[in-house]
Amino acid sequence: MDDKGYKSVEGSCIISEDVIASIASSAALEVAGVAGMAQRPADIRGFIGSAASKAVRVLNNESETILDVYINLKLGARIPDVAGEVQHNVKVAVQSMTGKPVNKVNVHIAGLVTDEPKEATV
Repeated sequence: MDDKGYKSVEGSCIISEDVIASIASSAALEVAGVAGMAQRPADIRGFIGSAASKAVRVLNNESETILDVYINLKLGARIPDVAGEVQHNVKVAVQSMTGKPVNKVNVHIAGLVTDEPKEATV
């Protein structure tokens, strides 16, 4: 079995990549300037899984954890500032919730959102 968790005297803990993707997605959405998560390019694993795992790719092995986060920005957001803040928020959130060190957070800007969706009036 592929060991992606922690072992202690009491037993072991395995953290799913979908859980890590959900944490990363939530942390990215908290950053000002992020309009939402974007669909990452499809691969064979992209056809199965939750919405968070479709916006975040997790490469997790014994020696490193690398996250690829795909986001859409609000119009007028400064890309370097938002991307840096997303990297920081995602790294801190994943490390504090899982205890697993994050080596890299790659931020992919997939698009710009120009308008907020208008609510339907009844």
